[in-house]
Amino acid sequence: MAPTGPPADPQKSVEDEIESILQERIMVLDGGMGTMIQQRALTEEDFRGQEFKDHSRPLKGNNDLLSITQPDIICDIHKEYLLSGADIIETNTFSSTRVAQADYGLEHLAYRLNRVSAQVARKAADTVTAQTGIRRYVAGAMGPTNRTLSVSPSVERPDYRNITFDELVEAYTEQAKGLLDGGVDILLVETIFDTANAKAALFALQMLFEEEYASRPIFVSGTIVDKSGRTLSGQTGEAFVISVSHSKPLCIGLNCALGAVEMRPFIETIGKCTTAYIICYPNAGLPNTFGGYDETPEVTAMHIKNFALDGLVNIVGGCCGTTPAHIRKIAEVVKFCKPRVPPSLSQGYMLLSGLEPFRIGPYTNFVNIGERCNVAGSRKFAKLIMAGNYEEALSVAKLQVEMGAQILDINMDDGMLDGPAAMTRFCNFISSEPDIAKVPLCIDSSNFSVIEAGLKCCQGKCIVNSISLKEGEEDFLEKARKIKLYGAAVVVMAFDEVGQATETETKIEICSRAYRLLVEKVHFNPNDIIFDPNILTIGTGMEEHNLYAINFINATKAIKETLPGARISGGLSNLSFSFRGMDAIREAMHGVFLYHAIKCGMDMGIVNAGNLPVYDDIHEELLQLCENLIWNKDPDATEKLLHYAQNHAQGGKKVVQTDEWRKGSVEERLEYALIKGIEKYVTADTEEARLNQEKYPRPLNVIEGPLMNGMKIVGDLFGAGKMFLPQVIKSARVMKKAVGHLIPYMEKEREERRAKQGSIEEEDPYQGTIVLATVKGDVHDIGKNIVGVVLGCNNFRVIDLGVMTPCDKILRAAVENKAEHTQLLKLPHDIAHL
Repeated sequence: MAPTGPPADPQKSVEDEIESILQERIMVLDGGMGTMIQQRALTEEDFRGQEFKDHSRPLKGNNDLLSITQPDIICDIHKEYLLSGADIIETNTFSSTRVAQADYGLEHLAYRLNRVSAQVARKAADTVTAQTGIRRYVAGAMGPTNRTLSVSPSVERPDYRNITFDELVEAYTEQAKGLLDGGVDILLVETIFDTANAKAALFALQMLFEEEYASRPIFVSGTIVDKSGRTLSGQTGEAFVISVSHSKPLCIGLNCALGAVEMRPFIETIGKCTTAYIICYPNAGLPNTFGGYDETPEVTAMHIKNFALDGLVNIVGGCCGTTPAHIRKIAEVVKFCKPRVPPSLSQGYMLLSGLEPFRIGPYTNFVNIGERCNVAGSRKFAKLIMAGNYEEALSVAKLQVEMGAQILDINMDDGMLDGPAAMTRFCNFISSEPDIAKVPLCIDSSNFSVIEAGLKCCQGKCIVNSISLKEGEEDFLEKARKIKLYGAAVVVMAFDEVGQATETETKIEICSRAYRLLVEKVHFNPNDIIFDPNILTIGTGMEEHNLYAINFINATKAIKETLPGARISGGLSNLSFSFRGMDAIREAMHGVFLYHAIKCGMDMGIVNAGNLPVYDDIHEELLQLCENLIWNKDPDATEKLLHYAQNHAQGGKKVVQTDEWRKGSVEERLEYALIKGIEKYVTADTEEARLNQEKYPRPLNVIEGPLMNGMKIVGDLFGAGKMFLPQVIKSARVMKKAVGHLIPYMEKEREERRAKQGSIEEEDPYQGTIVLATVKGDVHDIGKNIVGVVLGCNNFRVIDLGVMTPCDKILRAAVENKAEHTQLLKLPHDIAHL
């Protein structure tokens, strides 16, 4: 192995050494290697050298090969950057995986390319260290490859991939071995356009550090492709950070694609959601018409200096179009700037991600995990999967998300299915549908190979459902370590070597034992641990099952009090399994059980999103029967429920809604429609109310009166835990439809009022200006739109910035439009507090 150069302090590891520097000053990374190679106008013969003069394919453009054929040129470029002020240089290995080198027919050279490139960089760094007395570091550059795990190369086959996770892990392992053997100090996984690829690289590095090599600092740098703030594979910056944070990178940040000006808001976002140090190396502005870069060193340095003065960065450098002149200017302007101080983030949050981030914290309402993408739990879904109709099966997933599922459970456990293949194919299909892929996935299987198949397809941070102590501690720990390497959270079943826990004390004992093993031996983040203390079937007629609901609720309360950070989940449908086919009874049981379990600490559950009843809406007699069964208050509760089903629901099926409520006043009808989420009659009822000029002289009065009264009840029910997010969304859609009907009448009224007042065009006709936005992290705009309508009708100028709005855009709009007020909304709070 090549020498690594003497550390400043022999007692410190490289990571400790770099971190101590980062706490004192801003470090400088080098600039573009490709930019400098292009300036030398090398020929095909230069790239080939003597060794490859007879190679069958063209080699010009394979910059990484120059480390072998023209090592002096590469070494000189490294030295130019080092003497310009770079603390860290990157190896010339951006494309040195066997995957990328296959384009040139040189995949067999992958290990050698990386080792030789690392040795060349090491030599340059050690030479300049000796010359200047200032320690210089070598970062092993690991590019994204020319393949992607999250996007199909075929428009016709969205589930098709031309690379697998395992193939990428193998390629990155080979690359990392070459870099480490060549003497790098740092591993830099960079220019990440697909987080799934990066997770494969991080998986490879963590495995190497566990099994073969002393650990080195890991730097991770993503690439935001445009002003949308997303990677090429669709993730937001915050979701990207959540997805890779399990690898504990010393630095995380962004490079390439954008210039410093365009990159700034995304660097700010990333800096606010990580305790890692921030690395930022933008391009020299945006490319010109010919693909070149015109931004001068002075301009680039000025932008970077502003980053530094505002406390945004810890390491800065350059990417495409930057040269030693850029790095010299950057080093000069940041020399006396204080480095960013990583924030102290709120503890106690479970962080998950799909294309978008999902945070579960102390004040998060009950989280709905959609259950219908389960071949064992949904006949429709199973039939579609068995028939190979995966695209149609996606509609089941999409409906679950539309109905309020915040996490999507996927289960392919069926003896007639190739579980790993089915899981892989369906997860790949999901990646092609942003409306589904935006939420985190829960990979659900009793077969660990199926779980791994799912994890290998997901760029976001998933949940694994589940592992247990059933096969003993060794098996449990092995699976937990694997899950941690994939960067997922985990559900642990209350199941041990003896069997499934049914009693409260046993549930607590097993979960406590599992918690200690995960935290103390695997070093699992407590906030990534979810316990399922087993929701078991009640109402079976067997006396020993009568306490199952009570035991779950009592165990939940104890676990939340004694195991810090842990969450509680459960499969709700198990509770009512003995009433299978009696949908009205089952849904009522679920509503009652959740109402009490949530109060005692249940955080999430696998539910049929959209089919949960409102607690207060359950028929009074049925409600009492369910309460008696769940709390074991009546030994005849099961028989009484069956009797109720026979008398009130035909064949035990769900009661068909009647139109009895249509006999009430228009106000009562509108209120009922909003609470129940019934759209069918709302336009006609809204029009009836509008036409009652005596009671509602203005269309706005209909909104402020019966419509807002109905929404106030919805908000109160939601706040009291008697209504869940899926019902709130249905109610909001009804409200939106009603308001949509009234908007043309309100606009007409406003125009008539202005004409009557004889408004002069130059005069400002508005009472004031208000900026409205749904905050970043939320895609719902129902409440915001209603507020906007009400304000507009009261002669306010409304600037609507839409959904997922970042902070800088909101503030800029407020200043530019001289707004008197700014209103920020986030569902469900915009509905609950409207």
